[in-house]
Amino acid sequence: MTELPAGLKRYPELDRWVRIDPADTVTVFTGKVEIGQGITTALALIASHELGVAPERIRVQTAHTGVTPNELITAGSMSVEQSGAALRQACAHARRHLLEAAAARLGVPASELAIDDGWISAPGLNERVSLWALQGGEPFRRRIEERIPERPPAPPPARQTRIDLPDKLLGRGVFLHDLHWPEMRHARVVRPPTFRHRLEGFAGSEFIDRGLETAPTAAAGVRLIRDGSFIAVIGDDEYQVVRHAERVARACRWRLVSPLEGVPLGRDSQAFLLDGGTPVTGPVPPLGFEPTFSASYSRPHLMHAALAPSAAAACWQGGRLTVWSHSQGVELLKRTLADVLGLEADAVTVIHVQGAGAYGHNGADDAALDAALCALAEPGRPVLLKWTRTQEHRWEPYGPAMRVDLAAALDGAGRITGWSHEVWSYTHAGRPVPGERGSNLAAAWLRAEPREAPPAVPRLEPEVGIHRNAWPIYALPAPRVVKRFVAPGPLRTSSLRSLGAHGNVFAIESFMDELALLAGRDPVTFRLEHLADPRARAVLEAAATLCGGVTGPRGVALARYKNRQTYAAVVVEVEVDPTTAAVRVPKVWIAADAGRVVDPDGLINQLEGGAVQALSWTLKERVRFRSDDIESEDWVSYPVLRFDETPEVITRLLDRPEQPSLGAGEATAGPTAAALANAVFAACGVRVRDMPLDAERLREAAAA
Repeated sequence: MTELPAGLKRYPELDRWVRIDPADTVTVFTGKVEIGQGITTALALIASHELGVAPERIRVQTAHTGVTPNELITAGSMSVEQSGAALRQACAHARRHLLEAAAARLGVPASELAIDDGWISAPGLNERVSLWALQGGEPFRRRIEERIPERPPAPPPARQTRIDLPDKLLGRGVFLHDLHWPEMRHARVVRPPTFRHRLEGFAGSEFIDRGLETAPTAAAGVRLIRDGSFIAVIGDDEYQVVRHAERVARACRWRLVSPLEGVPLGRDSQAFLLDGGTPVTGPVPPLGFEPTFSASYSRPHLMHAALAPSAAAACWQGGRLTVWSHSQGVELLKRTLADVLGLEADAVTVIHVQGAGAYGHNGADDAALDAALCALAEPGRPVLLKWTRTQEHRWEPYGPAMRVDLAAALDGAGRITGWSHEVWSYTHAGRPVPGERGSNLAAAWLRAEPREAPPAVPRLEPEVGIHRNAWPIYALPAPRVVKRFVAPGPLRTSSLRSLGAHGNVFAIESFMDELALLAGRDPVTFRLEHLADPRARAVLEAAATLCGGVTGPRGVALARYKNRQTYAAVVVEVEVDPTTAAVRVPKVWIAADAGRVVDPDGLINQLEGGAVQALSWTLKERVRFRSDDIESEDWVSYPVLRFDETPEVITRLLDRPEQPSLGAGEATAGPTAAALANAVFAACGVRVRDMPLDAERLREAAAA
């Protein structure tokens, strides 16, 4: 590989990526954010290896507009691939510069020098010099214009303490919700029931509809802010703000302005998907073969279900707006906020602070605009705004429902000779983007001068949204894949961890098990007979070996995320209660190939965390809604996997140090879902093709 990483092409100044601090430490810069995936630890290890400095000396500055490189969004399992690759090359340039400077000072060729924990020396030379003596506090003033050799890979550390964990474990207040400043104000928004409602007015004599004027309050220093249907309560005392926001919410009278049509009461409907759906690549090609077998699979709308509701802080002072947000795209948010608020982009700064849970496009960006609107009404004082759990459940952009229709032909030898994959879904891309028509920030829809939500449009880039992992990993003759884009949808949707890969791989790998049964093959053998990629074969065989064989109440599934990132094979073991039809997962095995392993512990955390979340989606989760309301508003009406339901997970990594590192955070979502369905069939002989695989669906499938 001779081409520079994309980040270095955009920002070739070495000082944008690396700084030798005045003494003892090195700071590296990334436009990516820490959302629990351990990226700060991985980047520190990359810089540590390339610079020859102990990991404990590396400081990682994450996304801060105007300070760190603009690396757009932390999404798609791209942080190690993109920011890691850029930082590794930047540190290689820094190392070369430092060795050249040391060679001039020590009077020996740079090729004879080595760096050990920041000290540069040569064999037989008594004198040595440190990075900090050479460069401490001084900029490099160098441009990166070509790729240079990097240090050879070293065995990854067996265990590396996560940079972000000690403060979290000790409760030192690292989350955005814990921010505090002197003279800080607290705020809560009062949201309509859904994005289809608008405010008609307040009931009760104490609430007079007076635009942005102060309404009567129950406590001194508490203000009511109104801008159209955007309502917020601001005050010095958080408890009083919460109580008054509850009073205001009880007094609000909302009007449904755009009701849904034809939604069955109590649960979402696949009818929305099948009633519409425009093929996005032109005329649909004919099937071209006589199917031996066909089946349909589906998933419902899903929530991000972050552990803590969204929050943001903002301060408007001296004509400048500073926002603290757990957004995954601070640079995009900065320009979007400026656009909505009528500010110059240079007048807005967005600083990332961790939130408790992310998993895609949740309510973080929306909360940032809420906080900014409150800050503009309170000049000179920082405002910390937090959503409630109900607001998070009702207002976050959901992961869209999907339907997949598969058909295949088998020859007499049990080989697949024809393959068709048709997928229906709503948009998986609803993040706020500067310059778009309207705005994807929720508060912008509610203001007195509203911005409409931009129309959803299909994305045609490879492996994006609906068609992510729709192409099978197997070597099949001329597979037919049709993407059907449905708009508008009944609910607000956007990116959820793995996007379309969760639904598509669930369908493909469930279907492969069904075809294996028809062909008279065991599931592993059938897959191997259709696999040409040696790395895919290796992870499948490793998973089967790791669990001691895919026998009994076990299911297996395989995918390569986006067909170009991490390979993952998953085996799931289940227990199905014959009386209640409840499904329990005691054990999961994962084998994965993520290329060059940087941080084994962090990589395992990502693979296992993704698998556990996929179990929750596939076993339990479903957004329930009516034509005028969201029914899923808490952890009772939207159940998730509990700690006592979490399985033992055993993971094996296939390290390939000669290969580039691959993104892994979303690689196990699809395979885990399918392996679970396959295990349920193996355990009780019932094939469930519609998620969630809860007792209700299991009984329905058994009855059918």
